[in-house]
Amino acid sequence: MPEQVARRATWALVALRTGYAYNWFDVGPSLIPIGATFSVGPADWGILVATFLVGAGLFQVPAGLLARRHGPRAVALWGAALLSAGAVASAFAPTFLVLLATRFAAGVGAALFFSPAIGLVASYYPPGRRGLPVGGFSSAFSAGAAAGIFVPALIVPSVGWRWSLLLGGLALGLLTLLAIYLVPSTTGGPSPRSTVAPGVPRSLLFRGVWAIGLAFIGLEGASFATGQFIVPYGVSVRGWTSALAGTVGLLFILPSVVGGPVGGMVAERRTNHRTQFVLATVGGAAVLTALPIAGVFAAILIGAIFSFSYGFVFAVMYVIPHYWRQVPREEVPLAIGLFNSIQLAGGALLSAAFGGFVALWSYGPSWELLAGLEVLPLVFLFALPPLIAPRGGGPPAVAESPPR
Repeated sequence: MPEQVARRATWALVALRTGYAYNWFDVGPSLIPIGATFSVGPADWGILVATFLVGAGLFQVPAGLLARRHGPRAVALWGAALLSAGAVASAFAPTFLVLLATRFAAGVGAALFFSPAIGLVASYYPPGRRGLPVGGFSSAFSAGAAAGIFVPALIVPSVGWRWSLLLGGLALGLLTLLAIYLVPSTTGGPSPRSTVAPGVPRSLLFRGVWAIGLAFIGLEGASFATGQFIVPYGVSVRGWTSALAGTVGLLFILPSVVGGPVGGMVAERRTNHRTQFVLATVGGAAVLTALPIAGVFAAILIGAIFSFSYGFVFAVMYVIPHYWRQVPREEVPLAIGLFNSIQLAGGALLSAAFGGFVALWSYGPSWELLAGLEVLPLVFLFALPPLIAPRGGGPPAVAESPPR
C-alpha cells in the first residue's frame, strides 16, 4: 500500500477510535442526572456502566471470527455504525431498562469495531514500524475517553444528559461516514479460504492470549471504573464543581495518550514484557490507593500517573500478538479479540462490583480495594510465553513452544 494511503487510512481509524472512546465514557458525567431521571443510585450506576462492557466483551471473539471471514474493514465499520446507533438510541431511552439495552447494543458495536480496526492499522506497516501507529491507535482511545469525561461534565448541567449522549452518537456517525471514504476497500478483505485453516483457530488455544486476558482483568475494571466514577465522586463527595471534577477526570484519561506510543515503541525494542507489564500496573495501582486522601492537585497527579501507566500497558499488549509465530497473521484480530473479551467480561464484573462497594462502604475504601484488585490478577503473567529477538536483529518473535 502507498505510504500516503496508509497514513490517511490510519488517521481515519484513529479518529474513529477517538469517537468510539468518547461514547464509552460520556455516561460517567451523566450518572447523577440519570439517577435523578430514573430514581436509581450508585449500585444501579455500576450495572449501567458494566452493561456496556458486557456487550463489548461478549462480542470480541465473534468480531475476530467475522473479520477472518468477511475482512476487518467491513466488520470495523459496521461496528462503528452500530455503536453510533446505540448511543443515539440511549439518548431517547424512556426507562432505565431500555437504557441498559441500548448501552448493551452500543457495547456490541464497540466490540465489532476494535480488534478488526487495530488489525487493519498494523497491516498497513512492516514489522519494526508498527509500534508507533499501533500505540497511537491505542492512545486515541484515551483522547476520546478524556473528551467523553470533560465535555459532558461541562455541557450536561446546561443541556441535560440526553442531549449529551445524542451529540456523541451523531458525531461518531459522521466519523464513520468519513472512514468509509478514507479507508480503502482494497485492503482488509476476507482471508482467502485456502489460508483459513479448518477446525478451531490456533489463536483461541494459544496460552499467551489467555495469559494477557486474565492478567489484566483488574486493570480493565480499574481504568473503566475510575473514568466513570471520578466525576460523581468529585461532585458528591469532595464538593467540586462539575467543571473541576471533569478536569480531574480528564487527567485520569488524557496522559495515557502519551503512555500508548511510549509503550508501543518500548514493546518493539525490548523483550522483557513481563517486567514492563508489572512495573507499569503496580505503579498505577499504588498511586490510586492515595486518592481518598488527595486534594485537587494531588488527585490530578494521581490521575496522570495512573492513566500513563495503563496507556503504556495496553499498547504493549496490542503490539505483542503481531509477533506470535503460533498465531497466523489473519488470526491476530481474533487473538486480540479473545483477550479483550476476557478483560472486558472481568472488567464489567469489577465495575458493577465497584458501584456496590460504594453503596456499602463509601468511596474511600472502594478506591483502595479497586487498586488491590488491579494488581492481583498479574499472577497469570507467569503463563506468558517470552519473546526473543531473532538473529540478525529486527522485531521480536515469540519463543517457540506448543500452544496449550
